[in-house]
Amino acid sequence: MKAIPLSYIARNLWVRRVTTLLTAGGMALVVFVFATVLMMGEGIRATLVATGQPDNVLVLRKGAGAEINSGIARSQAAIVESLPGIATNAQGERLVSKEPVVLNTLPKRSNGKPSNVTVRGTSALGMELRPQVRIVEGRMFRPGTSEIIAGRAVANGFQGAALGETLRFAQRDWKVVGVFDAGKTGFDSEIWGDADQMMPAFRRNAYSTVVLRLADAASFDRLKDAIDADPRLKLDVKREAAFYAEQSEGLVTFIRILGLSLSIIFSIGAIVGAMITMFAAVAQRTGEIGTLRALGFRRSAVLVAFLGESLLLALVGGVIGLAAASGMQAVNISTMNFQTFSELAFQFRLTPGIVSSSLQFALAMGFVGGFIPAWRASRLRIVDCLREA
Repeated sequence: MKAIPLSYIARNLWVRRVTTLLTAGGMALVVFVFATVLMMGEGIRATLVATGQPDNVLVLRKGAGAEINSGIARSQAAIVESLPGIATNAQGERLVSKEPVVLNTLPKRSNGKPSNVTVRGTSALGMELRPQVRIVEGRMFRPGTSEIIAGRAVANGFQGAALGETLRFAQRDWKVVGVFDAGKTGFDSEIWGDADQMMPAFRRNAYSTVVLRLADAASFDRLKDAIDADPRLKLDVKREAAFYAEQSEGLVTFIRILGLSLSIIFSIGAIVGAMITMFAAVAQRTGEIGTLRALGFRRSAVLVAFLGESLLLALVGGVIGLAAASGMQAVNISTMNFQTFSELAFQFRLTPGIVSSSLQFALAMGFVGGFIPAWRASRLRIVDCLREA
C-alpha cells in the first residue's frame, strides 16, 4: 500500500491551526486533569513509602490498621526490646524506640479551620532510627521537659507550631524549640516530643508502636517468628517501609478512582470536539480526497492519513497538557489521610509511567474521535469527490 506522506498530514493541521489549537486545547485540559490525578496519587504514595526505612521494623497491636489504633503494654515493649538481632549504636544502646502516637487538633494558618495533626512521643534513639530527619531550625527537645519539635509542613501550615511559639494541648503548654525537615516524608506532618512526657500528658498507659532496627535486615523472619511464638505478645510485626506503603493504598485508590472518573467524563467532550474537527476537515477537503484516490492511493491509505491526523492532533494536546501538569510539581498541598485521619503534606510527582499513561490516554481520545471521520473519508467515491470539487 502506498502511504500518504506524514508531511502532508502535518501540513493540513498547520493550515487549520486555529481549529487545531482549539481542539488540542480541549484535549490538553483533559490530559492535564488525568495527569494531575495520577501525580497526586504518586506524590502521596512516594511520601509515605519514603517515610519507612528498609532495615527498620514496626511492631503494633495485632489487627491495628494504624499507629493511633495500636496499643502495646510496657511489659510487652520490654520483651520486644530484649529480643536478639536488634542493632546497637556507637554507645552500645539498642536501637529501639517505644512511642505513643496520638492525634491533636490545631487551627490552620491559611483559614483558621481545625485539622488533625499527628503527635509522636519519641527520643534521641527515635531520631537515630530516622536518618532522613534533621533539625533545620532551633534544636532538639530536651528529655523530661515540655518541649517539642515540629515538622516543616506543620510549622508552616498550623498556628502556634512555628519556632518559638507555644501550643496548648493535653492540658499543658508545649514550647516549639525546633523545626525538622524529614525529606518530604510523612514525618514532615508530625509533632515530636519526649515519649515519657507524652504518656502521662495524654493519660496513656501503653505505647502505640515499638520501632527497632535489625542488625541484619535478612533476620526479619526470625524476629517475626519469635514474636509470634511468644503467647505474651499478641503483636504484628511489619517492615517499616511496607507498613507506610499500606497506609497510602486507601487514599491513593480513592483519589485515582475519583480522578479517572472525572477524566473519562471530560474526555467525552474532547472526543466529540476532535470528531467535529475531523468531520469538518473531511467536508472541506473532498476534492483533495478525490485527487489522492485518482493518483492511486487506496482507501486504506486515506483512512490511515486522516486517522494519523487525528492522532497527531491528540499528541499535541497531550504534550501541552503534560507540560501544564509538570508545573504542579512545584505546588505543596495537604490532605487528610483516611488511615490515620490526620493531615498529610505532599508534593505532586511526575514519573515516566505517568507521562506514558497520559500520552496513551490522549492518543486513545484521538483514535476514538478520529476513526469515524477517517472511515467516512476512505469510503468516498472518486467520481463524487471530483464532481464536488
